[in-house]
Amino acid sequence: MKYAISAATGNFGQIVIPELLKNVDASDVTAIVRNVDKAKKVLPTGINIEKADYTDKDALIKALKGIDKLLFISSVPGGKVSRETQHKNVVDAAKEAGVSYIAYTSFAKADDAKSALSSDHKATEKMIKDSGLKYSFLRNAWYLENEASYLKAGANGQDAVYAAGEGKIGFALEREYAVAATKVMELDDAKNVYEFAGKPVTYAELGQAVKEVTRKDFEFKSVSDDEYRQSLIKSGFDEGLADVFVGMQDMMRDNELNVDSSDLPDVLGHKLTSLTDAIKEILNR
Repeated sequence: MKYAISAATGNFGQIVIPELLKNVDASDVTAIVRNVDKAKKVLPTGINIEKADYTDKDALIKALKGIDKLLFISSVPGGKVSRETQHKNVVDAAKEAGVSYIAYTSFAKADDAKSALSSDHKATEKMIKDSGLKYSFLRNAWYLENEASYLKAGANGQDAVYAAGEGKIGFALEREYAVAATKVMELDDAKNVYEFAGKPVTYAELGQAVKEVTRKDFEFKSVSDDEYRQSLIKSGFDEGLADVFVGMQDMMRDNELNVDSSDLPDVLGHKLTSLTDAIKEILNR
């Protein structure tokens, strides 16, 4: 069985590949990357490294020749080439190269999600379904690392604001999502859809957990969208980026990341890291 991991030099890929090598020979693993020099520095030796960008379909076809299973790590939105176009290149290349299975890092509850952040993931899931390839959608809720600014603010005794209201978010550590993705790749009978998430909590509950860990006095204050937007602009964000972050908070307030599922611990085979221990892990890095 030949495995490939796209966008392999990102944090997610750098966790997946060493995990995969616990059970798979290095010669059967291919990292698809944009920067070969970086890949040689940060990835394990002995694996195959192929240079291909999501904007270059021909390079992707070449990189995927002979691959059986592809872990397709979604790209970052906001590039010169739309994420939907980039993802179509990957799916089309996988089909043309003869790949038989794709595991795709998607978005929580993608079938019903309404936020702008989810739209490209919904489109990509449809592309993969329409391709006729076998697939698993790894619908990741939210990395706790995404909230590092809040965790660090609390650790420094600084107040912070949020606009997600009472919305709940299924936080888990990125490494837990990545290890679970690896385990799914190794299964012979993987499900089509995995809803991966930690136990959902509100920002207020996150703040209490940070207080428990740091023993600092601060406030995570719930504010309106406009107040949140103005706080971002005052801290140096331009208006466009501020609107993106407001949209994320709206998504959380609407409970798009409130996922009631045991898929993540079930695949991992153990309980998830507790919220307080996960906060400690991030703050100690």
